[in-house]
Amino acid sequence: MEHEASMTTSVDNIEFNSNKDPKTDCEKLGLNWIDVAPEVDEEIINLLDAELAVRLRVLPIAIESGRLSIAMLNPTDIEASDEVATITAYPITRCGMDKQIFSDLMRNYYGTTAARMAESLAGTADEADTIDHNIDAIETDNILVMAEQPTLINLVNLLLLEAIQQRASDVHIEPFENELKVKYRIDGVLVEQTPPPKHLQPALTGRIKIMSSMNIAERYVPQDGHIALRFEGRKVDIRVSTVPTLYGESVVMRILDKSTLPLDLLSLGMDQAMQDKMDKLIAKPHGLVLVTGPTGSGKTTSLYAALNKLYDPRKKIITIEDPVEYELNGINQIPVNPKRGLTFAAGLRSILRQDPDIIFVGEIRDGETADIAIRSALTGHLIFSTIHTNDAVSSIGRLVDMGVEPYLVASVLEGVLAQRLGRKICTDCKKQVPLSPDLSHRLTPEERQFFNDGMWVGEGCDKCSNSGFRGRIGFFELVTIDPKVRSAISENRTASVLTSLLSESHITMRQDALSKASKGVTTIGEVLRATQDVDSDF
Repeated sequence: MEHEASMTTSVDNIEFNSNKDPKTDCEKLGLNWIDVAPEVDEEIINLLDAELAVRLRVLPIAIESGRLSIAMLNPTDIEASDEVATITAYPITRCGMDKQIFSDLMRNYYGTTAARMAESLAGTADEADTIDHNIDAIETDNILVMAEQPTLINLVNLLLLEAIQQRASDVHIEPFENELKVKYRIDGVLVEQTPPPKHLQPALTGRIKIMSSMNIAERYVPQDGHIALRFEGRKVDIRVSTVPTLYGESVVMRILDKSTLPLDLLSLGMDQAMQDKMDKLIAKPHGLVLVTGPTGSGKTTSLYAALNKLYDPRKKIITIEDPVEYELNGINQIPVNPKRGLTFAAGLRSILRQDPDIIFVGEIRDGETADIAIRSALTGHLIFSTIHTNDAVSSIGRLVDMGVEPYLVASVLEGVLAQRLGRKICTDCKKQVPLSPDLSHRLTPEERQFFNDGMWVGEGCDKCSNSGFRGRIGFFELVTIDPKVRSAISENRTASVLTSLLSESHITMRQDALSKASKGVTTIGEVLRATQDVDSDF
């Protein structure tokens, strides 16, 4: 328990402003409120180093009449202003500032704070050369001492802080022979960051393992852990995984920020017509509804949105997941634990004894789970689950391949949603340009008509870190099982036959994605990248 307490203390600095209305506090205290970004001299910025400014959540902005004015996310934080006064030797005038302006100014004037701190920790080249880079030779006690150094703790905190601020879904720390790489996955793409020096590797890895309650003495087997912290007044969960590599342990921290989870299908990018069909599917009293796609395509998020819409205190909703990614209010969620015998199949059997109305099975991975899920749907339960296939129709064949009888699939399956994720064009820098020849030849004549006026691209700006993209959106294909398709499934017809039986109004994933590209939501390149394995004819 002492270990958990120290972990909580070490990540407290990551919590930014938890004050719900700092502007009101400023008015009550008679403090100035700043809602227009000021110009600040470099000499004034240099009064505080980056680490201190981030930790205290303050920004020096001006010196007037011998007093230092500081902008604060929480203007009632007297301790922070007192510390600034002690360090700078100036009397302090506190000001409140709009949160977005504050964040922008911190990035503009202090840059990448974690990178700056890593550079300060690097020491001289001679000092680094004296470090023994053989990880095996470093004793556990030494790693523990290094990992508990305040500056190292702050470096890890800032790595996580910046990742959350940049909307990263995960942080990768990868060891190589002569360097240590740090990458953030932003909008599904890995972006390399300024790396810490190689000699910090044992301490950095050790600190993360301490925070996630792992065994720092064990360096030769994979480990999993969990970090819970607060950021801007909200809870952020981080799933941590380590695996041994040739040059030390590779660390991946997956950031699960519930506040960024869009819990409605429109926010995920589904158009109203398709959402109306999906609403009819999930409103059925029993049956099986599947969501399919590769890893990282947002399948679980879509089903969370469906469960959120279905939530009713009069219904018993239970999920079994591996692992539980986000906590849903009012819904019983069970994490899979194979080490203790709690698999999807075993958990699903136990769930049925809980008299549920709706069941969400995280993934149908094997014949046993598929068989129990099918039979549960036959006995009057509404079952949601995910499955890994390239498109909606092929998921039917996958169930049959797992050993489920075709007539049983035909009896219970109500619909299949296939999806991918593509990056959204940054709204601050998007523009329309002529359709490029290399993209044009990859489109059919009918598809090119969508882009007679040109295609949309993002030029790159400060808001999107010059990538041209900001955020992601779903590309969807929904297959509802009508009597013709149901009959063909029971006869074990091929995927091509099933596809030919779909209604003329059926919208493929490629069509849905190209429609979004023609409206300037995403780019043609993103559509082709995300859907190339779905429409192999092109």
